[in-house]
Amino acid sequence: METRPYIICHMMASLDGRIDCDMTEQIDDTNHYYEALDQLECLSVMEGKITLVKHSALPGFFQGTQPHNDAGRQVYKAVEAQGYAIGVDTNGTLLWGDDTTEHFGKPLLMILSEKASEEYLAYLKDKQISYLTIGQESIDLKAAMAVLRRDFGIERLAVVGGGHINGSMLDLGLIDEVSMMYGYGIDGREGMAAAFDGRPMSRGPVRLTFKSVTEQDGIVWMRYLVGRP
Repeated sequence: METRPYIICHMMASLDGRIDCDMTEQIDDTNHYYEALDQLECLSVMEGKITLVKHSALPGFFQGTQPHNDAGRQVYKAVEAQGYAIGVDTNGTLLWGDDTTEHFGKPLLMILSEKASEEYLAYLKDKQISYLTIGQESIDLKAAMAVLRRDFGIERLAVVGGGHINGSMLDLGLIDEVSMMYGYGIDGREGMAAAFDGRPMSRGPVRLTFKSVTEQDGIVWMRYLVGRP
């Protein structure tokens, strides 16, 4: 029996593999990325903190008014849902509007480390945002994926950015499939993240098994299965 969701990394990139959202919007004026995401049948999606800061969270960061008190390991389900918008925020600092469900199109579920404060968890509860805290110094992604399956009923999950969360998940053997869409353009700017980034220099390449390729309006969609490291 599976102990975690089936996880697909689904990205849009330039031909040189860069994934800056502002750039990819310029080289893809279609809706093909989201149409492909629907075809993957992943009711839940996950984003890293950099992506959340850029596109979803409110400006600024949470400033507590009480002495910091580590939350420890906790799971809180604000609402029952078939799918969730999942965010990663190690220390619990992101600020949110009053209706994150309207913003994401599904309830928000945050993954944090156990270093997040009890005060911040109370803030999330007040916003009706689900959360789990797991990992003492940093988020234990393997254990977090098991909680998503067991406590939130998530069977398929699409990881949709950015490069460092993709790289971390890949290194831990948590990516089952890579779904890459290449738009008709080149980025080439220095310092822009690649689809998978931040892996240690000591790690070798990850072998993939070809699954399918399609082309529509100049956009190439390639799917590969990931071998276990």
